[in-house]
Amino acid sequence: MTESPWRALANRRMLICVLTGFSSGLPLYLLLNLVPAWLKTEGLSLKAIGAFALIQFPYTWKFVWSPFLDRYALPLLGRRRGWMALTMLLLLGAIAWLGTLSPTAQLGLVVGLTALIAFLSATLDIVLDAYRRELLPEIELGIGNAIHVNAYKLAGLVPGSLALVLADRLPWSQVFVITALFMAPGLVMTLLVKEPAAAARAPRTLRDAVVEPFREFFGRHGLRSALVVLAFIFLYKLGDSLCTALATPFYLEMGFSKTEVGLIAKNAGLWPSVIGGLLGGLWMVKLGINRALWVFGVVQWLAIFGFAWLAWLGPAEADAGRLWVLAAVIGLEALGVGLGTTAFVAYMARTTHPAYTATQLALFTSLMAVPRTFINASAGWLVEYFGWFDFFMLCGVLAVPGMLLLFKVAPWHEPGNGS
Repeated sequence: MTESPWRALANRRMLICVLTGFSSGLPLYLLLNLVPAWLKTEGLSLKAIGAFALIQFPYTWKFVWSPFLDRYALPLLGRRRGWMALTMLLLLGAIAWLGTLSPTAQLGLVVGLTALIAFLSATLDIVLDAYRRELLPEIELGIGNAIHVNAYKLAGLVPGSLALVLADRLPWSQVFVITALFMAPGLVMTLLVKEPAAAARAPRTLRDAVVEPFREFFGRHGLRSALVVLAFIFLYKLGDSLCTALATPFYLEMGFSKTEVGLIAKNAGLWPSVIGGLLGGLWMVKLGINRALWVFGVVQWLAIFGFAWLAWLGPAEADAGRLWVLAAVIGLEALGVGLGTTAFVAYMARTTHPAYTATQLALFTSLMAVPRTFINASAGWLVEYFGWFDFFMLCGVLAVPGMLLLFKVAPWHEPGNGS
């Protein structure tokens, strides 16, 4: 007899998942939402803003140093909590410092500091993924990951909504300090909790930490099937990720103010995403992970065309009806992302081996981040060449190959399809 998902929600571990998700998501959404808005208001071009996606390269390479975090522990707090506390503290300071710089006069320093934030954020992701995997019993993995993902999305409310509203009223330096302070709850949580009782034993050597996770993955699947799995992880969210690469500059070019983007677009995107993720986590209990990838992926794909519709309508005028259109388009896209991401993260967790979860998850999430980092860097050029409408239609086309790979990696009628 399996535990009710509703009972699994009501324990201390789920609260920890809320705080790990929020702390993990805040730095990324700072880079995706707040930094582009800051750069645009400071006069940088769309090409330059799009190129800033390249500073997220640590998210695509975090599997390189994840074995180091598995092998070594800091002197205080334990192997997981020590790295968690250090990276959160450094992120708080780096984000606050960023707002004191001028993108036009100190562009090199801005690039370097944002790259450092990305590196620290990717490192924090590695440790939090490992900590969460060791904290949760098997029966709570699905619900716990759903809560983590949605708290991750919830973190977007700070740099994507609150900070944008404050930017119309306060200097950017104060906005970044306020945003940075939202790292504090996760830091306090790290100091209060204990190392997981079921924590995996550290690898005996750094070589073991590097080699064995990859040997196990390719040995279990075989080379050809393993490459198909990796291709699916790369492609499943490609279209959606590219679609939202320049979301904030797109809203501003469509004639919406920073306050409207903060209050309407971000809130309309946040809550459907959170609700979609939570419902998706519970729905997966009935559907199973394979079928959830199909159903949720279709919703995610169709939602891309809402952006094309908004671009076809053109720049907004002072019309309350247009605000409702914006809210509906962003809300649908966020619902699809909430559903799709929940199933996707559950699939990646299922694909790992319990003995090598940290490094294998780092590999999978790094591969998932490649489109967001390198392909998204071309978004500015694509928009200037095609225009917004054709750009979003291209995103819809690029989402198709990942869906087609579901026939191989997650067949609808595969036996044992349950989550």
